[in-house]
Amino acid sequence: MAVPGFEPGSFGFIVLFVVAQCAHGDLSYSVQEELKRGSVIGNIAKDLGVAKDLGLEPKMLHTRKARIDSDGTGRQYCDINLNNGELIASDRIDREALCGHKASCVLKQELLLENPLELHRINLHILDINDNSPKFNEEIMNLEIRESAGRGARFVIEEAHDADVGQNSVQQYSLRKNDHFVLMAEGNTIELVLDKELDREKQNEVDLLLTAYDGGSPQRSGTVVIHVTVLDANDNAPVFSQDLYKASLPENSPLDTVVIKVSATDADEGVNGDVSYDFSHVTEDVRKVFSIDPKSGEIKVTDNIDYETMTSYELRVKAKDGLGLSSYANVIIAVTDVNDNSPVVSLKSLTNPVPENVSPGTEVGIINVQDRDSDNNKQVRCFIQQSVPFKLVPSIKNYYSLVTTGQLDREVVSDYNITITATDEGSPPLSSSKSVHLSVADINDNPPVFEEQSYSAYVTENNRPGSSLCSVTARDPDWRQNGTVVYSLLPGEVNGAQVSSYLSVNGDTGVIHAVRSFDYEQWRSFKVQVMARDNGSPPLSSNVSVSVFISDVNDNSPQILYPTPEGNSFMTELVPKAAHGGSLVSKVIAVDADSGQNAWLSYHIVKSTDPGLFTIGLHSGEIRTQRDISESDSMKQNLIVAVKDNGQPSLSATCSMHLLISDNLAEVPELKDISYDDKNSKLTWYLIIALVCVSTFFLTFIIIILGVRFCRRRKPRMLFDGAVAIPSAYLPHNYADVDGTGTLRSTYNYDAYLTTGSRTSDFKFVSSYNDNTLPADQTLRKSPSDFADVFGDSDGSPESEHIP
Repeated sequence: MAVPGFEPGSFGFIVLFVVAQCAHGDLSYSVQEELKRGSVIGNIAKDLGVAKDLGLEPKMLHTRKARIDSDGTGRQYCDINLNNGELIASDRIDREALCGHKASCVLKQELLLENPLELHRINLHILDINDNSPKFNEEIMNLEIRESAGRGARFVIEEAHDADVGQNSVQQYSLRKNDHFVLMAEGNTIELVLDKELDREKQNEVDLLLTAYDGGSPQRSGTVVIHVTVLDANDNAPVFSQDLYKASLPENSPLDTVVIKVSATDADEGVNGDVSYDFSHVTEDVRKVFSIDPKSGEIKVTDNIDYETMTSYELRVKAKDGLGLSSYANVIIAVTDVNDNSPVVSLKSLTNPVPENVSPGTEVGIINVQDRDSDNNKQVRCFIQQSVPFKLVPSIKNYYSLVTTGQLDREVVSDYNITITATDEGSPPLSSSKSVHLSVADINDNPPVFEEQSYSAYVTENNRPGSSLCSVTARDPDWRQNGTVVYSLLPGEVNGAQVSSYLSVNGDTGVIHAVRSFDYEQWRSFKVQVMARDNGSPPLSSNVSVSVFISDVNDNSPQILYPTPEGNSFMTELVPKAAHGGSLVSKVIAVDADSGQNAWLSYHIVKSTDPGLFTIGLHSGEIRTQRDISESDSMKQNLIVAVKDNGQPSLSATCSMHLLISDNLAEVPELKDISYDDKNSKLTWYLIIALVCVSTFFLTFIIIILGVRFCRRRKPRMLFDGAVAIPSAYLPHNYADVDGTGTLRSTYNYDAYLTTGSRTSDFKFVSSYNDNTLPADQTLRKSPSDFADVFGDSDGSPESEHIP
């Protein structure tokens, strides 16, 4: 124990080490107690290096996970500096607390190294320092002596106690000078010797001062006052039956168990011969464990006896008679061990988690088993209960290595709860268990796997860009980033364009979106490749094909090829007057860009001059007479024909059909009205607008040229030597050709004739220069004279000039 005001540094400290040349490479150091925390005890790396076969370097301490462990004491008093290999004090070392009055105090520590497992014992021999002063059991010691005591009478005094050992313990006593007593000390026996007889009538009390000194440096001391009371008579002190008593006691003995009985007798009679017993100079811990009956001298158990805490007790018993004379005897109680401690399983090292690709026989943990009992009670067997791919391999002393016995697969078993059981050899045997949770670390050994071998997506045309088509899903049994799947489209082309311009895939969810709107009429299906890749290192991936099928919607109206939807007035059909019922008059030709039922066309007459005269084939588009032509029928017949598809909703287109019931053109007086109806007046407007635009452009160009010439002050010249060539290919947009292109081809050419000085346009219908023009017998032809005869002159008609 430490004394207030004591500084260990005032003594300095000595550290000695002896490298034991043994197979285990054990180390022994001699160190003084009360070292400051952080003080260097020795250098383990260098000291172990004395044995060439060990060859431990400081840089290897980190790699081999060097650490200091206690040898079953449960408390660690030193530690190792992994940077330089120095062994340093990590806790207060008190020799008196550790070893008491034992002459030798050895603190056992262990150096543990892994990869491979090595165990080196470190024996710390704790050297005592003089940190405790001698101490008497009482501050005042009472002694009663009869005045009849003669010179030379001896009186035993209880000695002082010093927690230190060796030279630092009590070495000498000193009695302050007085008239009656001198001091005699032999070993642990301290006696007062009467040097001058006492006289109660002169002095009935005497106070003496006794000082005890230790042999430490600096020297420490303790004092006690001896108060002597002079009595009339009593010459005999109690005498024990034996100077040393011995007894054995099993640990865990019940309370009030009688350990031993001491006995002392006194030759005096009466009250002077009554002897009482008590402990003399024992610690408080001993007083808690044992008690002594003051009358009978029986020593009993008053607290738990634990062999692992204290293997033996040494007691000093005092016998005192009724008038104060006393004597002393020693009692040694040996504690015997019973199997009352179960083995303790400690996990000293564990590689957690363990990679799933470790090879069988790999060490993943170090287990230590301690049993505080002794002899057979301390022998331990250790094993694993479950059927797991691990086993315990005995290593050094009470250490076991936990090693793998087979291949691990995290995808099959990701965690192991290993129960390690230790059983001792006691009777009855005791056992204990410890569960070790071991996780298996994932290795990226599994590529993503799609749930299906191929995927199909169906989308209707005219879809909205960004709409989802389908989703692909891939599973990866690996963990965390190794099992995180990212989706992407593999580069490729669809109809000459990059696949990314058609589709996109969500990298996290695998949902495939349309980038553009699809048109069934352009393409009906295509195929792409989707890749699923994990985030492992290196990453693993797999591919799957996705077929996209585009379904048709009714988004195209029927297109009428003949006649044009607006119906040119010049495309007029002649119906002979002698036509019978069912005669073919004309035919409406139409197509639909859609497919399936969306392209099934039906023809209907929605309006006619005479509803009962003509009919049209529902699916053929052929216009036929329903009955014979009669004289009462109107010569001019107009039909509006609607063409409908079979889609939902249905789309339609209309056209006008002009029919003339006549055998020749001379019988048609209303032809002029047909030629110049309101619908065909659009051509005149187009021509007027074109003429105005060309004239404006020409005038602007002339003004600019004149301005330039004027600025240059040059003589103006004629701007043009020749006539301006006007393009002849300008045609209105509402003219449609018969072959389905939608515009009148430039190869459709007609000759125009004008009479000199006439304000009326005369037309001559001739054959087209194009092969697709209808035959001459199905077109309306008339010479300029015929037009003049039928319609007469018209002042409002535009003039035309024939250009050869």
